[in-house]
Amino acid sequence: MAGLTLASPSAERRSYSPRREMWRRYRRHKLAVVSAVLLLALVAAVVFGPFFWRVSINDIDFNATLQGPSLAHPFGTDDLGQDLLARMIYGGRISLAVGLAAMMVSVIVGTLVGALAGMSRGALGHGLMWLTDLFLSLPQLPLLLLLIYLFRDGLKAAFGPEGGIFILVVLVIGGLRWMPVARLVRAQFLSLREKEFVEAARALGASPLRQVVRHILPNAVGPVIIAGTIDVAAAIIAESTLSFLGLGFPPDTPTWGRLLFDAKDYLDISAHWALFPGAAIFIAVVAINFIGDGLRDALDARRVI
Repeated sequence: MAGLTLASPSAERRSYSPRREMWRRYRRHKLAVVSAVLLLALVAAVVFGPFFWRVSINDIDFNATLQGPSLAHPFGTDDLGQDLLARMIYGGRISLAVGLAAMMVSVIVGTLVGALAGMSRGALGHGLMWLTDLFLSLPQLPLLLLLIYLFRDGLKAAFGPEGGIFILVVLVIGGLRWMPVARLVRAQFLSLREKEFVEAARALGASPLRQVVRHILPNAVGPVIIAGTIDVAAAIIAESTLSFLGLGFPPDTPTWGRLLFDAKDYLDISAHWALFPGAAIFIAVVAINFIGDGLRDALDARRVI
């Protein structure tokens, strides 16, 4: 027909991009897009905030104790007259860093255990899954509290009060969150190792390590990324719980959970003290979970959205 043009197959191939298609699917998840913007704004605030709000977290002003939000103190002050905005910015760095570092520990350990279990056809795979199920059956919070209580003094002496607690909290939280990742990776490996492209690589003489690194792991990375986002949120909640119970960072290190712990005795007269750290934890955790949902939709081409 006149006036009708058809795109050539080569042009269609050039216009298609897996990354563009993933972004299109992610973008259709409106809550995930809004959550990504909120999380980026939160991260930018805690990273670049000290350059714009030059107030020390340890400045004490007994004439300005328990004040509400004002121009001088946008988030108010605590019982010592310390600026809560400055302490929120500092604490946000620690809380988010703990979540990211603990996620990396859990993903690395879980991927290694799951990959070994998925590639092994003998007793090693069954033993690793038995170990994973054993860890899954343990009560997480009591074990977390016990490990923190047992090892915090030794690491404090070795790395300092703040550095020792950071290392301990990250290792303990990450060390108790790797099991779901291991089960997920094992399931992916069991499925992928029987695929034709892996069989072809095996027939061409590829070593098991090359099969994993070159062929299986890249195709299993999507679910691992999604599980990692969930682990970040869980780690932030775990650190906040530890700090709220007084077993996390020392009192002079204002994480979001520690700010909630310090504010619990003043809720009736200074609710703002708990409102802002509680809101920050809520926004970070909910945003990360919605981002995980968006990534699940973006990485799963079979999902209809």
